[in-house]
Amino acid sequence: MDEDSQETRLFAAFERHDEFVAAQNTLLAVDLFAEPSRGEEDVELDCSRKLIMIFGEYQEQSYLLDPYLESLVKYAMTCVNARGAQSSHSRVERLADLLHNYIKFRGYKTITRFFPHEVADLSIALDFIQLPSGPVQDPSQWGLRYVVLLWLSLICRIPFDLQKFDDVTRSGETANAIELVGKDRLNMAGLEREGAATLLARFYARKDTKPQFFSFVEWSITVFRSSDIILSIGVLQVLCELVKSGSSEQLQAFTQQFLEITDTLEQSTTLASNTLVRKYRTKLLSRVALRLMPPNASRSKLTFRSLDGSIKNETDHGNVDEDVDVPEEIDTILESLFKSLQDKDTVVRWSAAKGIARLSERLPSDFSSQVLETILGLFSIHSIAGASVYDTPAIAEATWHGASLASAEMARRGLVQTSVLGSLLGWLSKALYFDIRKGSHSVGSNVRDAAAYVIWALARAQDPESFSPHARELAQWLVSVALFDREIHIRRAASAAFQEHVGRMALFPHGIDVLRKTDFYAVSVRRNAFTVAAPQVAEHLEYRSYLIDHIISITLRHWDVAMRELGAQALRRICELDLKTLGLECASKIAGFLHSVDVSDVHGALAALTGISEAYRAQGSEENESNRQKIFAFIAIVSQDAVMAPRNGLVLGAACDLIASSLTLQEVELQEKSSVPHWKRVVDQGLRHRSSSVQQAAAAAMATRSSLIDCSRDDFRRGPQSLQQSLGYTLGVLNYNAHPHGFSEVVKCLLDSVNPDSSGRMSSIEARRNCFQALPKIMANVLPRLTEYLIAESMCGVIDALDSGLDDYTMDERGDVGSWVRMACIQGLASIFEDLFRISGSIPEFASYLPAQRYHSVIARILRQGVERLDNVRQIAGHCLLQLFRIPLPSVPHQEEWRIKGSQLMMKLFLDDASDAITSWSVGEWLFPKAVELLRVQEYRQPLLTGLIHSVGTRTGSTHRPVSSSLVSFAQGLPLSPNNSGYSLFELCDDLIECAQGKTTSNAVVVPILQTFNMFLEADVLSHLSSVDSGPSILEKLLNIATRNVLRLKNVQRVQESMKIVVNLLVVSSVSKSSSERIIDFLSHPYPKIRTSTAEYLYTFTQSRDLGWEADEAVEELLLETEWSSESMQVNVAATRVSELLSCAITE
Repeated sequence: MDEDSQETRLFAAFERHDEFVAAQNTLLAVDLFAEPSRGEEDVELDCSRKLIMIFGEYQEQSYLLDPYLESLVKYAMTCVNARGAQSSHSRVERLADLLHNYIKFRGYKTITRFFPHEVADLSIALDFIQLPSGPVQDPSQWGLRYVVLLWLSLICRIPFDLQKFDDVTRSGETANAIELVGKDRLNMAGLEREGAATLLARFYARKDTKPQFFSFVEWSITVFRSSDIILSIGVLQVLCELVKSGSSEQLQAFTQQFLEITDTLEQSTTLASNTLVRKYRTKLLSRVALRLMPPNASRSKLTFRSLDGSIKNETDHGNVDEDVDVPEEIDTILESLFKSLQDKDTVVRWSAAKGIARLSERLPSDFSSQVLETILGLFSIHSIAGASVYDTPAIAEATWHGASLASAEMARRGLVQTSVLGSLLGWLSKALYFDIRKGSHSVGSNVRDAAAYVIWALARAQDPESFSPHARELAQWLVSVALFDREIHIRRAASAAFQEHVGRMALFPHGIDVLRKTDFYAVSVRRNAFTVAAPQVAEHLEYRSYLIDHIISITLRHWDVAMRELGAQALRRICELDLKTLGLECASKIAGFLHSVDVSDVHGALAALTGISEAYRAQGSEENESNRQKIFAFIAIVSQDAVMAPRNGLVLGAACDLIASSLTLQEVELQEKSSVPHWKRVVDQGLRHRSSSVQQAAAAAMATRSSLIDCSRDDFRRGPQSLQQSLGYTLGVLNYNAHPHGFSEVVKCLLDSVNPDSSGRMSSIEARRNCFQALPKIMANVLPRLTEYLIAESMCGVIDALDSGLDDYTMDERGDVGSWVRMACIQGLASIFEDLFRISGSIPEFASYLPAQRYHSVIARILRQGVERLDNVRQIAGHCLLQLFRIPLPSVPHQEEWRIKGSQLMMKLFLDDASDAITSWSVGEWLFPKAVELLRVQEYRQPLLTGLIHSVGTRTGSTHRPVSSSLVSFAQGLPLSPNNSGYSLFELCDDLIECAQGKTTSNAVVVPILQTFNMFLEADVLSHLSSVDSGPSILEKLLNIATRNVLRLKNVQRVQESMKIVVNLLVVSSVSKSSSERIIDFLSHPYPKIRTSTAEYLYTFTQSRDLGWEADEAVEELLLETEWSSESMQVNVAATRVSELLSCAITE
């Protein structure tokens, strides 16, 4: 099962129970006091990994383990009961890790129930954690300490007298020991502190520990005054847990001390700056307030639908005591909580929101109404009357988020009265669009998320009658956010709120149908939400106008470029529902933003106008052409300075796109009298712009112009340097069917631009890439009448040009930029071949347009690119090769001549398995073991071998390792000598030698070949090559390549690889004598690094390899004792002596 399906799989039961139990039993059936052997360690580690993997697999459905937890956890805890000091560190660590994973998997409240909790267990647990040299004292055993602390906290809940465990002469010893264990670990960050806090909270909650609790409160105040952050957080955790679960009588007596603690925390600058301290302070205040107020009858209203479709409300009509006396401390606490609602950290605001809502639930109705009014008042703190939410300062984010969270918690508890519902929804209508630009990003996504949460909560507690006046507006708000918000979680939250209202209220127009179109999955992908779901929802008139207004007023003005472009696409799709009515109406509204000084507004407006114009053009008709002309006239509204500004590439590109979609013949013929007289200058500026996207937009405008008038008079070969890049874009999209007489000139221009021998060759790599991309585009443009436009010789010239581009390895500071050209040529050749094959029946002399021999030559060169070092080039080449492999053969006589050679082998290697068809050629581990097998195809062998050699020379491990191992494995499987069955080891070595001899001055070729031979020699692949006819001559040639002019070589890597060749050949009998004589060249090389590495490699080689002859001990002494990095004459003497000793040993 693949990883994705494993992650999304849902289980019905704990299917791996038996496997889990077996692994746990194996892990726990060991002796904790004995060190494991190597084999036992491996088995236990495997069991531990398996258990953790199963935990992870069921993490999302942890409840499935509930029926088995008791037996599983109890068995694990029996091992903790074992006493002893000298335990195995690794085994105890695995046991602690298992127990910690149980707690992490299901939560400590669930797991601790299955811990042993008899009275007798107190002394066991306490002695275990206090054992001076026990495993708990090991600093790394934090997981074990956490488990034992939780175990002690469980035992402390048993109602027995702690004094029963005391010695008669030492009263209170047990209680003091438990308290000391907890206090000692409060100052440790992490889970130990949480375990200690739980232990102390349950310890102080006992009736027999009141004196200790009083002392603890006094001690905690001194801790807070000392400003120790780590310890203060631990103490606050204790107090929060205790106030939550302790008895009311005990806690109410300490109310003033608790309030004093919170004041101390607020006054301490050090403590107040810590997020966790502020969070626990807020939590403590909330829980103290809840203890001061008695529980009140619930006023929550649960709304549900019965099976007959009617809507009912279920209300608990308890006795609500409106005369409850509210303590004075509540006002103070609420004031602090309202401040915390505006805290800069989300966790503090969230804690305050929950505390306020829980407290309001216990307050009288009038009081809780005042609380809600105060919360709503927070929205207005940073708001200006009459201003939109976008005028709100970014600092308001925390306040709005806190107010929204508090409103949601109030709504969940049914504390929002009908009288304030309208006011609340008014603020929520702004909070749903709270997206404030701040520098290069925006703030407010948490506010929008919280606003959706409020609306979701309202659906669960409000009456449908109270919502009916607001239903239509609310539905429109939620749908617009669910479709057009930038963030995926906001869209999903709005969709969930909409769903909740549809299910509980049944008030939204077309609720079920709209919900189906905007469900969780439909809005998850932004593009799908904008371009698919939005037009579907706009089919309902109740939502259409609001969605259009939202796009125009918000999305098209968004700070994110991608949002504006998607908004333009969405607007076009919606307008297409009723283009006659909506087209010009929307265009007129959008045109108003063209006056803006904000670049975002202008760009969004131009993009939207382009979409509407394209919709008109797609539908045709004279009326639509007139409408396009009206839209074209809107370009004049935009200031020329705004369009032509060098840094306003977005506006310039959008203007060119609008010209491309709205330009008409009438406007072209009017020339300077056109409604936009400067449109030609705009296009010209776009062609000169440095951005490729702007150039493409300007080229599209030129394409539109070329379909209206003859552009052949324009000289595309002359112009400033800035036009080089846009030349290819422009020539590639011009309409040659309307004015064919300029086609041959364009082809010649493009070929001259990329011809290395031409004076008109482009110097810019981007320009050459664009010209190469243009060649297949113009071929596809005139494909139906190809023979009328191009003669066979010209077509062969195009193919030759693209083929020559495969040799572009231009390098600059950006790296291998020539790969851009190679990828463009690979795709261009594949596109042209596919087009020619498709129309082959209509080409009389097909073989002259695409000779079979030329076709196979190009396939071989593409295959070479498919095994070279760059992942992205390999991916493109592999995709194009498989694409060519799948297309039908040309419909001409002797069509088999164009069948790819070795097609059966290719199919077996790359298309035999369904998973292979989608596997990426960029993955070296998958590709190279298959690719080396293609060396058996003689027609493609030489280019393929060249590509593999280049990959061997790369420094990228993900390419070098798999290609090296694949070549060695392939060579090991080859027969030694040529035979009728195919390729042989002799032929492989001969091909490599021939490749090196042809380019002895190129380190990029020779070094990888030497590396390849070294791999062969180290893997003992060439040990028997001497027994083959002409085998020794191959090895002699290899030795000559490695030692030729070695003293004059400057490339260190080449010299080192040559040295390794010479040393590795010492074990090959036919050349061992010659190799020993050439060792001196490296031991006495001018570079000290070469001399040192030669001595080291030679020594290691003689010690680790079976040489077939006995090395003299004097050789080892010389290699070890000589200072090879020095410049003394002793080095040359030692080098000569080593060479002589090796020669003598080999001769003997």
